[in-house]
Amino acid sequence: MKIVVIGGTGLIGSKTIPILRQHGHEAVAAAPNTGVNTITGEGLEHVMVGTQVVIDLANAPSWEDQAVLAFFETSGRNLLAAETAAGVRHHVAVSIVGTDRMPDNGYFRAKVAQERLIEKSGIPYTIIRSTQFMELLRNIAASATEGSTVRVSPGLFQPIAADDVAAAVADVALAAPRNGIVEIAGPERAPFDEIVARYLKAIGDPRTVVRDPEARYYGGHVEERSLVPLGEARLGHIGLDEWLRRSPAKA
Repeated sequence: MKIVVIGGTGLIGSKTIPILRQHGHEAVAAAPNTGVNTITGEGLEHVMVGTQVVIDLANAPSWEDQAVLAFFETSGRNLLAAETAAGVRHHVAVSIVGTDRMPDNGYFRAKVAQERLIEKSGIPYTIIRSTQFMELLRNIAASATEGSTVRVSPGLFQPIAADDVAAAVADVALAAPRNGIVEIAGPERAPFDEIVARYLKAIGDPRTVVRDPEARYYGGHVEERSLVPLGEARLGHIGLDEWLRRSPAKA
């Protein structure tokens, strides 16, 4: 089976493609650096020939509110049109747990727009909503830093390792379309500030984490369960401590 992975050279794509190939499938990494651009449409028609499944892992180069919305709407429309023309049987996209519960976060709003395009496309689909990746903890801490202080909400947090995300994405891609949403999360749930503090301590970062109920997450107000699954979710196997041991750069 031919599976095209949009964003296939990125963090999750580069881990998903080997899994698909190990199962005997033709997994194609599609990204601007491989000649496929979902914004301009370059290479889309060609790469879709003979494709049964598309995994959309594309990410916006800018997280500014209008730019990220324009990216996901343009990319989504171009990609879904190419899939429709090629007769693709299953569209898989990775979104975010809680994306519909944080309307003041511009990135989350853009992902909601992407999800709506998929749902209305007529293509059989599965949307995978994931909690935040452990690999993003460095950037998350940086975004919340003021001087030597990191202000973080005490809302619940359940980060997942990229290896676990890739395994889930591959499983979903090889299964029948759900025409709905599947949620995935890390095995450990704890207050957001405690997770960030553990991460910084593990990498020897001297910044002080302050629990602040008013702290924003990329502009979004965080309630207790804004960023964790509310119902059933597939849980990863790699906890934060194990992930830190596996990560030489602790990044």
